[in-house]
Amino acid sequence: MPRASDEKTRPSIFWPLAAIVVPLVGLLAKIDVEGAEHLPREGAFVLAPNHCSEIDPVIVAVATWRMGRAPRFMAKESLFRVPVLGWALRRTGMVPVARSASAAAARQTLKSSAELVAHGRGVIVYPEGSLTRDPDLWPMRGKTGAVRLALTRDIPVIPLAHWGVQEIMPRYGKLRLWPPRRRVRVLVGPPVDLDEYRRTRSQPTTLAAATGRVMADIAGLLAQLRGEPAPAQRWDPATHGQKETGRLDS
Repeated sequence: MPRASDEKTRPSIFWPLAAIVVPLVGLLAKIDVEGAEHLPREGAFVLAPNHCSEIDPVIVAVATWRMGRAPRFMAKESLFRVPVLGWALRRTGMVPVARSASAAAARQTLKSSAELVAHGRGVIVYPEGSLTRDPDLWPMRGKTGAVRLALTRDIPVIPLAHWGVQEIMPRYGKLRLWPPRRRVRVLVGPPVDLDEYRRTRSQPTTLAAATGRVMADIAGLLAQLRGEPAPAQRWDPATHGQKETGRLDS
């Protein structure tokens, strides 16, 4: 079987999109990427970033493209049924995800993992599921989608942290166009060690523990960028009376 290749290395719909998006983002941000050697040059992977601004996906997508891989994200399954948008999501290889823990959702995860491996693709998954609720913008408690996808087919989880995006667009705030080219630092870490979780990977306690390991690695990378230690415990919206999705109350 010929080795699958990523759309970054051959003509695809990503190239015209990149020709438009990359220069525009360059007007807003000067993106410095460290640790790019940790992102696999070929083959499937799950890239797990922190999430503190609504413009994060654009910054992470550009950084991923610069590191030599096509940026794909997990998107709500319902979006794939929207006319035109659904076609665009499928055409760019985005990965549908169900928001339930049903058997159908499990089958979908298995199918998505198999497709990533078969086509040598990577996918970007925000383990937090939404913008962090932590008041100091540290990563909060994660959800199990990223590790569930990775453990199903032994796909590596690559942690990523960025800092500076919040100066361009604060959490639930307005885009700041001035000054231009604010510095954004991106730090990629080595694959998260999930070996101890593989044998019991379908158990909820295992998925929760593995997710905690991923979030700890992301927080550690962010601590390096910020030059200060990360909190020992991840912020839990439930214990603070917060919703986990939607905008934060003022």
